[in-house]
Amino acid sequence: MKKRISVLLFSLCLVLTNVGFGSAANHPRNTYEVKPGDYLWKIAATYRTSVEDIKLINGLQSDLILIGQKLRVPIMYEVVPGDTLWKLSVAFNSTVQSIKTTNHLNSNMIYAGQILRIPPKQLTMEGQYVLMTREEFKDWLFNHLFTRKIGKIQQHHTYQPSYQQFNGSNHFTLLKGMEDYHVNSMKWSTISQQLTTFPDGLVAVGRSFNKPPEGSFGLLNKSVMEEIEADALAIENVGNFDAGNNQMTAEQRETVLTVTALLMMKFGLTPSVDSITYHHWWDINSGERVLDEGEGHAVKTCPGTGFFGGNSTADAKNHFYPMVKKKMQEISAALR
Repeated sequence: MKKRISVLLFSLCLVLTNVGFGSAANHPRNTYEVKPGDYLWKIAATYRTSVEDIKLINGLQSDLILIGQKLRVPIMYEVVPGDTLWKLSVAFNSTVQSIKTTNHLNSNMIYAGQILRIPPKQLTMEGQYVLMTREEFKDWLFNHLFTRKIGKIQQHHTYQPSYQQFNGSNHFTLLKGMEDYHVNSMKWSTISQQLTTFPDGLVAVGRSFNKPPEGSFGLLNKSVMEEIEADALAIENVGNFDAGNNQMTAEQRETVLTVTALLMMKFGLTPSVDSITYHHWWDINSGERVLDEGEGHAVKTCPGTGFFGGNSTADAKNHFYPMVKKKMQEISAALR
């Protein structure tokens, strides 16, 4: 039997909004598309939740929302025969425990005709940082809209911190350490990179996608640096991937490929030396793109001499780009 969202009016609770909670839903999978005149307080009031909850559910780093952006929201749902809490948690990106807690349920038993409030699960956030699984990042990326055109993805490795500094649970500590170095030592406005991947396969959003990276190339020429970074997103992969040092874990390897593929798809790019660039291909002082002709220039080995076969353009073309293309095909097939 087709699941249906109940259209219940909570007039006493929603006097300020003049909109019924259930009737405001415009998507059966509990996503709301932002319309002209919307702002977070208005949407939160409509769905009987808070601005903070909306931000945690959707991994919002600020109150900025754009027309056409998709937000996950709580919904009211009428149980139909065959439903279980587990099925509902999967269908509506929630958890069994949060459904039980929200609806004051003492057991997992539900019955046809019962009205449940289903809250989407919240993402793991600390300040501006949003820590996600690959699947959560895909949802986050495809639901968001951005104010800046993206034309290239920068691949870096952190070198320090390396695997030795990662203990499996200190993601935010490492991110804040990098931010502290970037702000206090490099004098940048915040952490330089938009994305950071970790050895356990998690990925974190740091710097806003709407702000260009800062300080990766052309350190001695600010105008050149700003020109290079204008359409770029930076990914820092935690670890030292120069040959003979950290061996990238299978989980992080999968995340690097998946995140890069998703970014290619989101921004309509095809893997090439112009769309996926390695730090090693640029003179860090002048900002000149030297590719494999780095002799006599100030170049780093970043993202590592062992990064997916190496750090040359031939290595990228023969190893990394084909893997990213394959991952894009896999994701596209799964979305059909």
